[in-house]
Amino acid sequence: MTAARPPSIARASAIIAAGNIASRVLGLGREIVLSNLFGASRALEAFNNAVLVTRSLFDLLIAGHINSAIVPVLSEIDAKHGRDSLWRVLAALAGMVVLALAVIVIGMIAAALPIARIIGGDTATIEETAGLIRLTAPALLLMCVFALYSGALYALRIFTYPALAAAVFNGTMVAVTLALGGSRQIEAAAVAWIAAAAAQLALQLYGLRTGKLRLSLRWHDPLVAPVLRRIGRLYLPVIGSLIVDLITTRFFTYALAARALIDHGNNYMQWATTLIQFPQGLVATAISAAVLPTLSRAAVAERDGDTPEGQSFSDMLGIGLRMTTVLILPAALALAVLAVPIIQVVFEHGAFTPYDTGVTALALRLYVIGLPFAAWDLLLVYAFYARQDTLTPALVGVVSLIVYAVAAVLLFPVFDLYALMLADAVKHVTHTVISALILARRGSVFANQRLIGTFARALAASLGMAGVGLLVMQAAAPLFGTNTLNEIAGVGLSLAACGAAYFVLGVILRLEELSMLRRVVRRLWP
Repeated sequence: MTAARPPSIARASAIIAAGNIASRVLGLGREIVLSNLFGASRALEAFNNAVLVTRSLFDLLIAGHINSAIVPVLSEIDAKHGRDSLWRVLAALAGMVVLALAVIVIGMIAAALPIARIIGGDTATIEETAGLIRLTAPALLLMCVFALYSGALYALRIFTYPALAAAVFNGTMVAVTLALGGSRQIEAAAVAWIAAAAAQLALQLYGLRTGKLRLSLRWHDPLVAPVLRRIGRLYLPVIGSLIVDLITTRFFTYALAARALIDHGNNYMQWATTLIQFPQGLVATAISAAVLPTLSRAAVAERDGDTPEGQSFSDMLGIGLRMTTVLILPAALALAVLAVPIIQVVFEHGAFTPYDTGVTALALRLYVIGLPFAAWDLLLVYAFYARQDTLTPALVGVVSLIVYAVAAVLLFPVFDLYALMLADAVKHVTHTVISALILARRGSVFANQRLIGTFARALAASLGMAGVGLLVMQAAAPLFGTNTLNEIAGVGLSLAACGAAYFVLGVILRLEELSMLRRVVRRLWP
């Protein structure tokens, strides 16, 4: 294996991870602002419902297809046909997206009330949700164009602007909500949502400023037409899986949460999800997004019989899985151990009560069970996408979603709201195991990649780190319940102790991936 390639992936991952850090911090800031202003209220539940509609359609229409279809295809066009061909295809895609989304946004505004009724809730919540759907609908068009252009940047292996996009989105949300939220009207958050969508699109346009950006309706262009058909073939299996996901893990989940004995359960799910997405976004998304373009090119080279030594598809996938393992295991255990103090520091202010902290902490710990599997699975799915196989992960996704729905229904009478978190963990385990088995049957993609040894050492180091974290948290307990600065100091001390313990144990246990990441950090920030 060559020495140059792994740092290349690690460097790209570090750039994306840095953007994810900023994004997750500002995302927490967004949730802090919303929880402080509105607490576990009907208004916030209505806003979350309206945003759910926009996010779901966004994932269904384009976001779920960026990595499955657009990045691999655009990467191949750039590699085989050159940059001018890429701009022609991108212009046709942009024209198609703008035209289709304009029609869909108008439909959302017209059908806001029926959509709100599907989500459910009492009459007042439904009416408020409908009004917020009408207000936030235009953001969908901005978000879809943003996703297309960020996919183009990833295909060009320009990671900085897509990596910073979510940070810009969340930062704009915080700033505009605070600027308009003095009257504590939830409409301020809806306006902030539109402003945030516009801001992240503007950043991608700046990243592509030297390109030949335009809108085109020339879909019968001899170069464009075959590409659109290929993207369509990759798109169709994924959209089927996403429709099932939309029905089950979104509307089904929200409807079931509304029946829970715990009032406003959707809000607690949102807060726990925000925290669980911090390590997931930082580790899994960063590494997966950085590896995908390289995997796509490795798959093309492998297909053409032109694979350089040490740069095979299996090598690239192995690097990504090992790096994910050494980062996600300690992150998951640290989050579980420090759940209560973290939530106290982040959310327990204003309208957010100690009761809310207890409910959110338990939900978070149950979500943590599935976190490592979600991280590994994302990379396995990207491995299918890199080979331009979207049907297999889509079918696996349908199976795992059926398992999720069955588990949620069976567990709900016993565990109430928390059944949804347990079912989520079952879903991720199911998807990961099936995906790994299928990839293994298609070739020795996991052979000689040292995955089991890396997992064992990372798990041992993580368990030791968790013990240190518990001891430090108990020692810092007197700091909690006094003032915010002391609580921040207590959490910071506990996290620092966890990080130091894991690093020391990782060195002792010879986790090579930590050395790789350390070299990347030194190169990025000398």
